[in-house]
Amino acid sequence: MNKKIKCDIYTRVSTTMQVDGYSLDAQKEKLKRYAEFQNMEIVNEHSDEGKSGKSIEGRPEFQRMLDNIENGTDEVQFVLVFKLSRFGRNAADVLNSLQRMQDFGVNLIIRRKRLSISFIF
Repeated sequence: MNKKIKCDIYTRVSTTMQVDGYSLDAQKEKLKRYAEFQNMEIVNEHSDEGKSGKSIEGRPEFQRMLDNIENGTDEVQFVLVFKLSRFGRNAADVLNSLQRMQDFGVNLIIRRKRLSISFIF
């Protein structure tokens, strides 16, 4: 049997009233299906509800995810997000966070409908 690739999922909504399939539950469901299809094991689910994506400050679950990556706590290879805007809206924060993850061998996969984009450096 093939060993499963370990991943975390990260979801975020900026308001309590999210529509058009971007709710936390909708994001989680799509990411879980993607992980199952790709034979990935979800180690942790990180969610920030009602948090802005303009900065990583004020997003405790995002910070915890990055800390776990840096400490090797979860031993993940990938972080799955539904859309890049769920990961962050500030280009500098996104790039810095991606670099922090990459420094520890963790890459980002963006899953949106039938499109999958991987950021592997």
